[in-house]
Parts: sequence; C-alpha cells; structure tokens
Amino acid sequence: MSDHQPQGHHPYQPHDPYAPQDPYGQSGQSGPYAPHDAYGRPAPYGQPEYRQPEYGQPAPYQEQQYGVPDPYGQPAHQPATAPHDPQAAYGDPYGQPGYGHGHDRSGPEQPGPAAPLPDRQPAATATLATAPPSLPAAPLAPNQRARLEGRSPIIPPGIQPAALTAVLALLLALTAPLARPVLAVPVALLQAVTAAGWFRLNGMWPARQGIALAFLAGLATDAALLATDRASAPLVCIGTLGVWCLLLLILQLRNRSSADERMYALTAGLTSTALAVLAAGHLAGNPHAVVVGAAAVGVATLARALPLPSFVSVGISLVAAAGAGIAAGQLTGLGTSGAVLGLAAGGCALIGLRVASYDYPSRFVHMTAGVALPLALAAPAVYVLGRALG
Repeated sequence: MSDHQPQGHHPYQPHDPYAPQDPYGQSGQSGPYAPHDAYGRPAPYGQPEYRQPEYGQPAPYQEQQYGVPDPYGQPAHQPATAPHDPQAAYGDPYGQPGYGHGHDRSGPEQPGPAAPLPDRQPAATATLATAPPSLPAAPLAPNQRARLEGRSPIIPPGIQPAALTAVLALLLALTAPLARPVLAVPVALLQAVTAAGWFRLNGMWPARQGIALAFLAGLATDAALLATDRASAPLVCIGTLGVWCLLLLILQLRNRSSADERMYALTAGLTSTALAVLAAGHLAGNPHAVVVGAAAVGVATLARALPLPSFVSVGISLVAAAGAGIAAGQLTGLGTSGAVLGLAAGGCALIGLRVASYDYPSRFVHMTAGVALPLALAAPAVYVLGRALG
C-alpha cells in the first residue's frame, strides 16, 4: 500500500491501516457514507468525495489547483520544490488523453481542448478583396468615354492626319503641271500608304505580303500609264486588276489556314489592290483637274477635323471644298466649273474619312488610312470630271 493517501480526504477522517484496499481505488463503501462528487452523485471508480473544507481550514493543494485527484493515488501536481515535469504540464506526448499525469476522463472538471489557432486565410482573402478598389482607376479610352457620354464612339481621324492629307494633296497639286514621271512620285507614296492602311483597317497586321502585292499593283499601273496615253487609263487599270486578282487567287490556294481566314485575306487583298490601282487616277487625269481636286480634298479634310458638331462639320467641309474648287479653277483655267469638281472631290474625301473612322481607336489606322483614303477615293472623280469638264 502506498504511503501517500488520496488528496481528496478530510485530514481528520478515520482510517484503518489494516483494512483491505481495493487495487482500483474502490473502498467498497455504500450508503450515506459512500464517497460522492460535488453534485451529490456517487464518485465513479472509488474516487473520493469532494468535501468542502471547514471554515478556517485550507483546501488540499491538489483541490486548490484542479479539484481532481489522481485515481491511482499519485499526486497530480508536484510540490513547488520538485523538478519541472513536462508531461505533467503538457500531458501525454503520445496524444492519449486520460492516461497522462493530471488527466482523468471521469473527473468533475477537465481542462477543455486547446483553442485552435486563428485562421489567417479569411484575413488574407479580405485583404486581396479590398486591394483592387484601392488601386487608381485606369483612364478611360476616348471611345469608352464617348459611350458613357452617349456620343458615337466612331470618331474621325483628327487634325494630324488631316494635316498630312493636306501636305500630300499639296504635293500632288504642285507636281501635276510638271512632267508625269515627277507626278508619279507623290502618287506612288499615296499608293503605299493606301495599301498599308487598308490592311490595318481590317485588323490584318502585320500583312507584309498583302501590302507588298497591293503596292506592286499600284506601281505596275503607274508604269503602264506612263507608257501609254491618258485615254488608255481605264484599260490599263482593268488589265492590272485582272492580273493581280489571278495572282491573289493562286497565292490563297497555297494558304493552309481555314476557309474563313483565306476568304477574309483574299477580300482584303483584292480591295487593297483595287484602291492602290484607283489612286493612279491622279496620274492619268487632266493636270488642271488634279490641281483642283487635290486642293478641294485638302481643304475639306482640314474643315472636317474642326471640333464642331458632325452635321455642321460635314456641311462646312463641302462648302469649303466647293470654294477651293472655284479658287483653283480660276488659277488653272477651269473657271467656275471647278466648283463642281471640287464638290465631288470633297464628297469623296468625306467618304474616305468615314471609312477610316470605323476602326477607332487606332492611331496607326488614322495615320495611314485616314491620310490616304480621302485622296485615293477622290482619284476616279478627278479623272472622270476632269475629262468631262476639260
């Protein structure tokens, strides 16, 4: 029998040293003197009853600390002078509750499970969720701002492309009275910008092969026009277009892309080639008509770029084109008939600006198609009306 008695007994309780002891701590007592817990129920497995210490008497050390005696008669806590026992402080290192020092499944009071560590994931998620609003808002594109304000997102190229168009028109007007090979230089520049701008306008970039083919078609037309007279210009243009259409068809047959992509590339290539060939009409037209048409296109493009309402800007552009036609007609000998030519060339220029404004926003489109299309579309009107009026 152990010399240490259970800590829960009253220090003055009578005890028979020669009485048989229950190996499991059950004293065999029954009746009103049987040990009970703090709630009046019989203590399981012979645990000593919980007694309230009398007035003036301190409670036993173990009851003061935990109120749970050890069922095997060992003190649950060592005295202050005893060395520190990590198992007594933290429990069984093998994770088995109820079998370590100071733990009992049937005791009236047991320390609860350790509180789980706070989960930091919701905080991190909340931080990530609140981060984007703290970032500065990206500035809206001009087309997005136009939609929010209820305006049309399709905007004309602007003043810079209009200024370049006016410069190119001035080159045409200055070289038209000179020899045709001199006029062919600004015409070739117009054809190159037209071919590149049309492919970019259709979202096909880089399309070096298509641009090169369209530009070569324009150069071939120029060379044929320089070798023939002005009256043969329609036949030269139609013949060049026929040859290049056949060449484009052969090239697309070798293309391994899907059918839709091949049809789209063929359509863009044919249109770009046709525009480059039509731009050669300035080289085939009457020199006086070329001067009047170039002046009208340049003035109409500049007037359309003014910050005015759309319908007002269109009206002012047409009036300015007619006025420029009259002024240029007085210098070239066409007289007042230059107003008709100027009005027609100005209308074609506005159509070209509207086509170049379709794929907004794209600075490259505005600086290529927006520059070249007004002059390229005006070339047939310059050729036809120049022969009719001149």
